[in-house]
Formats: sequence, C-alpha cells, structure tokens
Amino acid sequence: MHEGIVLRAVSGQYIVQIISEEGQEVVQHLCTLRGNLKKDFTYNTSLSVARRVTKAKRPWTKDTVAVGDRVRFVATDAEHGVIEEILPRSSRFARQGFRGKEQTLMTNLDLLVIVFACTEPNPDPWLIDRWLVAGEYYEIELVLVANKCELVSHTVFEERFREFKQLGYRVLPVSAHEKIGIEGLREELRDRISAFTGPSGVGKSSMLNAVQPGLRLDTGEIGYTTFKGRHTTIMRELIPLATGGWVADTPGLRKVELLKMSREELLACFPEFRSPLEEPCRFRDCKHMKEPGCNLKEAVEAGKVSARRYQSFLQMASDMGL
Repeated sequence: MHEGIVLRAVSGQYIVQIISEEGQEVVQHLCTLRGNLKKDFTYNTSLSVARRVTKAKRPWTKDTVAVGDRVRFVATDAEHGVIEEILPRSSRFARQGFRGKEQTLMTNLDLLVIVFACTEPNPDPWLIDRWLVAGEYYEIELVLVANKCELVSHTVFEERFREFKQLGYRVLPVSAHEKIGIEGLREELRDRISAFTGPSGVGKSSMLNAVQPGLRLDTGEIGYTTFKGRHTTIMRELIPLATGGWVADTPGLRKVELLKMSREELLACFPEFRSPLEEPCRFRDCKHMKEPGCNLKEAVEAGKVSARRYQSFLQMASDMGL
C-alpha cells in the first residue's frame, strides 16, 4: 500500500504521485478507483441483527476523488494501481456545476491564487468579489494577483485594487511578460499546494511558465473585440514545483457559480461585515435588506462599509434565493 497525491483526474482514471522523501525518485501510477469507493452505503440500524448494507447508491452530486486528494493505493505493476482509500481533506474548493452537481475544483489547498489582469481585460470588482467569497467560504488563504501591471500606471493600479487592499487582502502586482514580481510569487508557492484561478485571458498559464521556466503551458491571446479570454487550459492538474510543493493551473471561468449557502454563511464571507454585525440588529431575523434598525445598513449609510460591496452581497443572496 502506497500513499500518494492525485495530480490529474480524467474519465475515471487518476495520475497519482507517490509522496516520497526529498531526493527520492518521483514515481507516478495510473490508478483506477476501487468500486465500493464510488458509492454511499446505508446500513441497517436494528440491534437484533448483524450490521449489513441496506442500500448502496452512487452519489451524483459530488466528486468522489478530486485533484489534490491524498489517497492510499495498491500498485498492480510498475505503472498502474488501484485506489483503496481516500484520506480526509484539509480543505476543498468547489463550485456549483451542471444540474446541481457540485464540481470540486481542488482539494487540500494551502493557497488560492486569484488572478486578474490590470487591463486587457479590465478587472471586474463584482467578479473578484465572487472569487473572494468562494475562498472565504472554504477558509483557504487567499492572495490576489494583478497581472499585466506593466500596461498601467501605478495610479491606475491603485485605483483598480485599492478597495481590496483596504479590506486586508494581499494584492501582488505581477507582469508575466516583463518578469515583474515573479520571484515574490515563486516564494508564495514554495512548499505549498496552490491553485491559480480566475477568468480566461488574464495570464495564469503565462505566469506559471515564468515561475517555472520549462513548463511550456499553452497560452493564448485575448479577443480584442470582446476583450474576453479564450480557454487554453482545459483540465485541472497539479504540477510539481522545483522549489517544492505543487501548483494547479485551472481552466478559466467566466463566472463563479457559488455553492448554496445560508445567509449567515454568506455574510461571514465579507470580512468587513463582521464588525457591524457584532451587535444584534433590531429584529432577530433581520435579512439586512429593508428592515429598520439594521446595523449593516447603518454602517453602509455611514460610509463604514462599501456600498458597492453591500450591493454585491445582495446580488449573491438573490442569486442563491436567500
């Protein structure tokens, strides 16, 4: 039995790298999944009979194994194996997929790198909010990377990202083309499991090529009519880094489909809302929308909380039917 990390998952097959000590040979196996791991089992509850399975159902709403999972597997030969056990996840990053199915993008992440461009395409603060909420919900450390910083002045850069810096998020100006900020980004990734996420066309693959020369990830140009990126990364894959750790370049997303959460969970994903809500509002069931005596609304009116961020919260709550 070997312990490894899932680097790639495609059509029920998994590339698993054995977790070895530094300096040892890197060994990878193409693995399949033991059949009983694909199902959820229901057992009888009667104490008068032996415990047995009463129902075995394959869950269609979630991924059984995802990129980043730690697993135990049996090698059937030098190149193949069968996954026997999926170890507990320390973190998970997912989105709402097709017909209610949860799509797990990555697991066991130490760092989520949210990439936007300073220009071409211009950063969309409403879209940035959704990525930040997704990261906050899963309690993953976040860093916001602003690529193509060589194309704008320092003043423009500050105008476009000041709001997020004031909220306490780290914003790193980077240029994959001019190699600005690459060394600092490389240090952020050292000895960690990280994932690059963000819209298409912002330069995620180009930055990874700069961080680790020789990767030769496919890159593409944006469309200068719509200023929307074209997808060049088509699958999620963990890439071993020469400095230690792994990083994933994920496919670009035009929109982050947030998982269903409660209103309280969504509120908690906006760090600046926590202080106004330390004291209870006038009504115990306040939805922080139109109710009088709402501490959050009063903080917005007093300029202590961004009106734009508050509207962003209301839009997300509406999208979730909260």
